[in-house]
Amino acid sequence: MSAGDHNPVLWMAETAAVATGGRASGAWRATGVSIDSRSLAPGDLFVALHGPNHDGHDHVAAALAKGAAAAVVERVPAALGADAPLLLVKDTQAGLERLGVAARARSSAQVIAVTGSVGKTGTKEALKTCLSTQGSTYATAGSLNNHWGVPLSLARLPADAAFGVFELGMNHAGEIGPLSRQVSPQVAVITTVEPAHLEFFGSVEAIADAKAEIFEGMSPQGAAILNRDNPHFGRLAAAARKAGLGRVWSFGAHDQADARVVDCSIHATCSAVSAVIGRERLQYCISLPGRHWVINSLGVLLAVKAAGADPVSAARALSQLTAVKGRGTRARVRLAQGTVLVIDESYNASPIAMEAAFQVLAKIDPGAGGRRIAVLGDMLEMGSRSSELHAALAPSLLAAGIDLVFTCGAQMEHLHHQLPPARRGDHAPDSSGLAEAVAGSVRGGDVVLIKGSAGSRMGRVVAALEALDRAADAVASESGPARRCAAAQ
Repeated sequence: MSAGDHNPVLWMAETAAVATGGRASGAWRATGVSIDSRSLAPGDLFVALHGPNHDGHDHVAAALAKGAAAAVVERVPAALGADAPLLLVKDTQAGLERLGVAARARSSAQVIAVTGSVGKTGTKEALKTCLSTQGSTYATAGSLNNHWGVPLSLARLPADAAFGVFELGMNHAGEIGPLSRQVSPQVAVITTVEPAHLEFFGSVEAIADAKAEIFEGMSPQGAAILNRDNPHFGRLAAAARKAGLGRVWSFGAHDQADARVVDCSIHATCSAVSAVIGRERLQYCISLPGRHWVINSLGVLLAVKAAGADPVSAARALSQLTAVKGRGTRARVRLAQGTVLVIDESYNASPIAMEAAFQVLAKIDPGAGGRRIAVLGDMLEMGSRSSELHAALAPSLLAAGIDLVFTCGAQMEHLHHQLPPARRGDHAPDSSGLAEAVAGSVRGGDVVLIKGSAGSRMGRVVAALEALDRAADAVASESGPARRCAAAQ
């Protein structure tokens, strides 16, 4: 018996064939769905997609040898046995999408979709944490939010889930609408609209319109959850109403927001919040620091309410959040003389996300003799304003009291020259060249923030620092979320 046999069955040969319009061979049962033979688990249904660099059909034999229940293919790969368990379809991408749509159709879950220029994954993870205390909850794994990640996530939706949370992403107009129609959410959250992916849009207003495509897959009974503080709130609210949505709710510090922050206190490791959700006054703590977490938590609680769950119980669960890898995870690196606190924000970057990270760094006191250090890589897809947006980060860095700024990339060089000489660390063409300089410069007591767009590969700097101490301690192991929260109240 394989490990997958202990998990509930997601797809059987006959149900998958009906969903996709394909032809199944064998009487197989799948407990998961995968598009990557490297991470495939025994019992998964392997879908052989055509990628930009690989054809999944070349890995079908390896997937079956690893324990895949079956493979979805457009053609039978050579060297497979006549009895190989397969699902033959005309187009594997279309087949995956049909599996996802069928999974959504058979589900009675309350489904929430999340998009926005920043904060999508954090908001999705917070919703998962909050709703899991109130019913069986499924959420997108990682950042599977594009044209293949969304149908894959839907195809994995358990039939008995009470709640489903899906992240929808885009970098071009016209991408979110089809994803929304697949997900068919009852609740849609737009975290914020900011200048991200400007390379592919003429304006931030065009970005707002692209985000508003999330309403295309919704019924009039659906709810839109929007950031009231964002300058594009009116545009998004109008789009929601034009789509026929009966509920348009807002969150933020604005005095007309449906979920409104009354007061908050930002600490080095957590955030204490006093808020009003509808007519209910709540006090809660978020086990992650930063005003951006405070504002996004209001959207989370409002979405929970819109999905028919209890926001009071959800607010208590916010004390148990943990940072996602590359989005604020912390580790202590032990040196011969003291320790260095490393904050890994290497997954992605935009101007507003940079400023939020600087504010978090400002709240952390370095150890004896230590410094606040920012290590920054290019913010990508900023378009014609890229050099201006990079240089404009200087005032926020200085206001946050950051002592030293290392930079890499052609665009970050504009920031490097904008900083006072005393605040400039090294600059390098790329993260490989910068990693060694940063690792050679840190000393005990330093707090080091690493941030840049994923394409800047700032994870190399994180790895260079952690290599200074292979036994780096996770900060969370020193003081768990609940303890940090309790100490701040």
